[in-house]
Amino acid sequence: MSRLLAAFAALTLALAPAAFAADVTDPDNTLVIETDKGEILIEMLPQIAPQHVARVKALAAAGAYDGVAFHRVIDGFMAQTGDVQYGKAAADAREFNRVGSGGSDMADVPAEFSSVPFMRGTVGAARSQSPDSANSQFFIMFAPGGFLNGKYTVWGQVLDGMDVVDALTRGEPPRDPSRMTSVRLFSAK
Repeated sequence: MSRLLAAFAALTLALAPAAFAADVTDPDNTLVIETDKGEILIEMLPQIAPQHVARVKALAAAGAYDGVAFHRVIDGFMAQTGDVQYGKAAADAREFNRVGSGGSDMADVPAEFSSVPFMRGTVGAARSQSPDSANSQFFIMFAPGGFLNGKYTVWGQVLDGMDVVDALTRGEPPRDPSRMTSVRLFSAK
């Protein structure tokens, strides 16, 4: 009887990702972010922001986001990450004060503003003052942010894992930041 229970338990675990996959309608445009707090699934929106989605896919495929810190996590606002240049610095490293000031070695991406509003779980491209300065960094909204509408590019929406986003360590920068341990497309899972 215990072998039967063990086999059933193994089968249940093997099928768990398939049940989870039922919510994913486009595996090639779904980003899986593994963090030290759990997993976040993001539906990317190539029909709204094709250049931003292409950039995120390229950086994820290269492993550039793996190990990058959430360097700005502001209660009631958003959690920002994606600095592939400085974001892997250890929390106590001298270079950690530069986290959030870098990008990738690719050219900046021009703005792709849309009418999609910034709501809880919306993923947007971080940038400097220039609308055409987005590169690798992005943020996930904790709450609606209508003041960002039409001023920042929306490129995704959290499908699952807002509880994980809510659990990220707070701060600017956080004392011991949460990190993206692995970032990949769902189709590469």
